[in-house]
Amino acid sequence: MKYIIVTGGVMSGLGKGITAASIGRILKNKGFNITAIKIDPYINIDAGTMNPYQHGEVFVLKDGAEVDLDLGNYERFLDIELTCDHNITTGKVYLSVIEKERRGDYLGKTVQIIPHITNEIKERIRRVAKKSGADICIIEVGGTVGDIESMPFLESMRQMHSEEKEEDIAFVHVTLVPLDTQGEQKTKPTQHSVKELRSLGLQPDAIVVRCKEPLLADTKSKVALFCDVPVSAVISAHDAQDIYNVPTLMEQEGLSDYLMQKLKLTPKEASHEWDELMGKMASINREICVAVVGKYAHLEDSYISINEALKHAGIECGCRVKIDWLDAETFEKNPDAVNMLKKYSGILVPGGFGVRGTEGKILAIKYVREHNIPYLGLCLGMQLAVIEFSRNVVGLKDANSSELANTDHPVIDLLPEQENIRSMGGTMRLGNCEAVLTEGSLASKLYGDNHLIERHRHRYEVNPKYILQIEAKGMRFTGRNDHRMEIAEIPDHKFFFSSQFHPEFRSRPGKPSPPFLAFVKAALD
Repeated sequence: MKYIIVTGGVMSGLGKGITAASIGRILKNKGFNITAIKIDPYINIDAGTMNPYQHGEVFVLKDGAEVDLDLGNYERFLDIELTCDHNITTGKVYLSVIEKERRGDYLGKTVQIIPHITNEIKERIRRVAKKSGADICIIEVGGTVGDIESMPFLESMRQMHSEEKEEDIAFVHVTLVPLDTQGEQKTKPTQHSVKELRSLGLQPDAIVVRCKEPLLADTKSKVALFCDVPVSAVISAHDAQDIYNVPTLMEQEGLSDYLMQKLKLTPKEASHEWDELMGKMASINREICVAVVGKYAHLEDSYISINEALKHAGIECGCRVKIDWLDAETFEKNPDAVNMLKKYSGILVPGGFGVRGTEGKILAIKYVREHNIPYLGLCLGMQLAVIEFSRNVVGLKDANSSELANTDHPVIDLLPEQENIRSMGGTMRLGNCEAVLTEGSLASKLYGDNHLIERHRHRYEVNPKYILQIEAKGMRFTGRNDHRMEIAEIPDHKFFFSSQFHPEFRSRPGKPSPPFLAFVKAALD
């Protein structure tokens, strides 16, 4: 097994996740089988209970794990499916060690960070890497070098370096070269960051430098000299037009050749999928504009998978999908503001939790239904579409969700198995679930089959008591999992498709999600 450890310095948010995913992609293009692990230093067991404003989107894996958004980037760039074991958090590690201590596994010993915590971290990494059957395991260590939370993980990486053969492990450090007021590239932050890393016993083999413009030759030479790496190992990661251009930029910088030389790897049969994707992106010559009406609209990372799924569909259709992020509360404060939706080619309402902004979303859904604008609703976006239809078409004026209000007509209600659950973490209906599709429906046409498997994250569902009443007025539930409604359509509408599941989580560059592809096509029309 070959290991590539990606660390970060200077500041957070530099793009370690995109760097790690891009390294994996350029090595996959060389024919290698890649897996990836994300280490998150927070004490939470997982990302499931975090506010998207603080941490960005909660990504859901096939086994139902709620994880950091970087694992979504890994899946999209590498076209793989990961599991909960590919996300290691401080919470998971300490919980496991404490449980072992209580069982008596360490009987007679004083349990300490070294060796017990660090051994647990190394065991988890090696177990995941071996189980994956991959040639190369990429490990992104979250946080910034110098953070107290990251110390046990960085110490584990130091120990792995001494335990593995020199040709089996490589360290890539992501740093920043900012511009001063005169526009000169300054290397001091990078120098200090590498000094901090070396003080922990870690020497980077390559340095990926984030910068606005390509690194100058003199800047590269200076970084190489002060950080003790070859000039060929200083990689310019300047701003790209799109994140999917980053692997190509890194390939042009020679990073894959350098890493293969360091790890003594011989290229296998090359893949040209990424080159074909770049060709499609370069040939795009038209644009449409759609609106996403959400409650976390001020932070686009809250909906990163939706953004990427729309992009994937746009690439397939040969168009650029421009997204306007609209705050649903705007429509609650000023209901007439929904008239602005007429300028968009399509409207998407994403998932979410809590009452804030829901009435604004309902107003938006009513507008697009009445004005025949293409609509795509995801999770809560489907539930609110059912509420809107029940109120304004079926005639149940106080129809609502029992999550949001006390009502005589809870057309959306708590899942029966959730009634006695009090713990919030990891207890929703999560991960892959199957749905049977109605033959001849829009859903069956989109998926080209009468069944599907998609990922879920919800506690509430369409109340079965109201199904016949709602369908009698023209809405159709065309995807079902036993008694659960998975898809709601309005056949008389130009395009009105909503799902209880999250199709954005399985969308890939070159393999767009069927509902997103159909939505973009309808918007183009």
